[in-house]
Amino acid sequence: MLKLFRFLKPFRMMVVFVLILTFLQTMAELYLPTLMSDIVDIGVVKGDIPYIWKIGGFMLLVACGSMLASVGASYLAARSSVGFGKIVRGKIFSHVQNFSLQEFDQLGTASLITRTTNDITQVQQVLTMMLRMMVMAPMMCIGGIIMALSKDVKLTLVFVVAIPVLILAIFGVVSKGIPLFRMIQKKIDKLNLVVREGLTGIRVVRSFNRVEHETKRFDRASLDLMETSIKVNKIMAGLFPLMMLVLNLSSVAIIWFGGIRIDHGHMQVGDLMAFLMYALQIMFSLIMLSMVLIMVPRAQASSVRINEVFAMVPTLKDAEQLQRSNMRKGLIEFDNVTFSYPGAEKPAISNISFVAHPGKTTAIIGGTGAGKSTLLNLIPRFYDVDSGRILVDGVDVRQLSQEDLRSKIGFVPQQALLFTGSIADNIRFGKEDAADEEVRHAAEIAQAADFISQMEDGYDSVIAQGGTNVSGGQKQRLAIARALVRKAEINLFDDSFSALDFKTDAKLRAALKQETAQSTNIIVAQRVSTVMDADQIIVLDEGQIAGIGTHRELMDTCEVYREIVSSQLSEEEIA
Repeated sequence: MLKLFRFLKPFRMMVVFVLILTFLQTMAELYLPTLMSDIVDIGVVKGDIPYIWKIGGFMLLVACGSMLASVGASYLAARSSVGFGKIVRGKIFSHVQNFSLQEFDQLGTASLITRTTNDITQVQQVLTMMLRMMVMAPMMCIGGIIMALSKDVKLTLVFVVAIPVLILAIFGVVSKGIPLFRMIQKKIDKLNLVVREGLTGIRVVRSFNRVEHETKRFDRASLDLMETSIKVNKIMAGLFPLMMLVLNLSSVAIIWFGGIRIDHGHMQVGDLMAFLMYALQIMFSLIMLSMVLIMVPRAQASSVRINEVFAMVPTLKDAEQLQRSNMRKGLIEFDNVTFSYPGAEKPAISNISFVAHPGKTTAIIGGTGAGKSTLLNLIPRFYDVDSGRILVDGVDVRQLSQEDLRSKIGFVPQQALLFTGSIADNIRFGKEDAADEEVRHAAEIAQAADFISQMEDGYDSVIAQGGTNVSGGQKQRLAIARALVRKAEINLFDDSFSALDFKTDAKLRAALKQETAQSTNIIVAQRVSTVMDADQIIVLDEGQIAGIGTHRELMDTCEVYREIVSSQLSEEEIA
C-alpha cells in the first residue's frame, strides 16, 4: 500500500496540516482530564466557586479548540484522500489504455473495472482513517500513559495486563482477516463478471430461456461472496466485545485499587477521576487503532491488485529509435509472418506473405478460425508478431510510433461498437474535428444517411448504451462511417458487411470503391459476393495461405476457394 502513497505528493501540505491539527486536538483532549482533576481537588473540595468558574471556562475554550481542530483535520483528510483516489483512478485508466489486447485477455475486463472502482475506493477510505485515527491513536495512547503516570505510577500497573491482551486480540483477528479480505476482492471480481455477462447478453439469455440459469449463476456468485463476508465479519465482530470487556474490567480495577489508594492517602479523588479518563482514552485509542487495522487488510489486498495493474508492463511499446516513413501511401507488406496467441498450442497464422497496394482492394476469405481477423489485428499492432515483419510504407510497424501507425488506419471491427451519445458524436469518434458536411458525407457513403434522416432528431439522435436502439446493420454502417470520416490511407474492414442485405452490401461496396480509390483497402468477409470484385483475394486455411489471386484465377487454381464458392453460389452464379 505504501507504493500507492506516492500519489499523495500533490496533497503533502494538506497532510502536514492534518498532522498538526490532529496533534493539537490530541493535546487538548489530554489536557481536559487534568483540568477536571484541578476543579475537583481544588474547587469542589475547598469550595472555591470562582476557581471552578475560571477553570470551567478554560475547559470550554480548550474543548472548542479541540472541536475546531477535529473539524479542520477531518475536512483536509477527506480532501486529500478523495484527491488521491481521483489521481490513482486516472493513472490506472491511462496505464490500461496502453495495454495490448494480450494484457486485457490476461486480467479480464471485469477485474479491471473492479480494480479501478471498488479497490481504489477501499484504499481511499482507509487513507481517510489513517490520516485521522492511525495518527491520533498512537499519540493519544502514549500521551495518555504519560499523563496517567504523572497522576499515579503504581496504578498504571493495570495497563501492564490490559494493553497486551488488547494487542494480542487485534493481532489475532487481523492475521485471520487478511486472507479472507483477499478472497472477498476476488469474489467481487467473479460477481462483477457474472453481472456484466448477464446484462450485456440479456437478449441471448432470454432467447434461449436461460433466465433461470443466469439467476442461479448470479445467486451462486452472490452467495459465495456473502458466505466469505459473513465469515470475516464474524471474526471481526468478536474483537469489539472483547475490547469492551477488557475496557470495563480495567475501569473496575482502576476504581477498586484507586479507592484503596485514596483511603491510604496516596491519591486524591480528582486524580482518580483524571486517571480513569486517561485509561478510557488509552483504551479507546487502541479501539480506534483496531478499527483502522480491521480495514487495512482489505485495503492491503486491494492495493496489491492495483499495484499488479501498474506493474504490468505493456508488451507493445514504441521502439526507442522510431522511424518515419518517407512515403504516405499505405503500402502494406506481410513478410513471412507467424503469430500465436499466449498459451495456444499452435500458431493462429503461419508464414503469411503478401502485399496490399494503395488504390487496390485486398479481400481475405476462409473458414471459421482460419485466422482472418487475427491477420487484420496485426496491422494496427493490437498484437505483435512472433516472427516475420509487417511493413507499412516500407517501415516495420514495430519501428513506427503506435499513434503514427494508427493515424494512417480507418478500422471497422468485427463487432460494431457504438458509444453513448449522438449519431454525429459516434461518427466524429473517427475524426474529432470533422465538419458537419464531412459527417454527412461519410454517412452517405456508408449507406447510413437514409435511416438517420428517418430518425426524429437526425444526426443529433441519441445512441443508447451499446447501440441497443439501432439494428445490427445500422450499427455496422455507422461504424463504417466512423472509419471513412478519417479519410485514412489504410482501411480495414473486419467482416463489416455481414449484417447488411445484398442490395445494401452492393451499393456500399460501389460507393466505397469510388471514395477509397487512393487508399489501401483490406476486407475480411465470409460472403463470396463481397470479395468477388476485389483486386486480390487471399484464401486462408487453418492459418496458412491456400491461394492468392483474383476470383477467376482462384477458381482455376485453389480448391479451398472453389469449395467456399460452391457452398454459397449456384452453378449459374458461378458461371
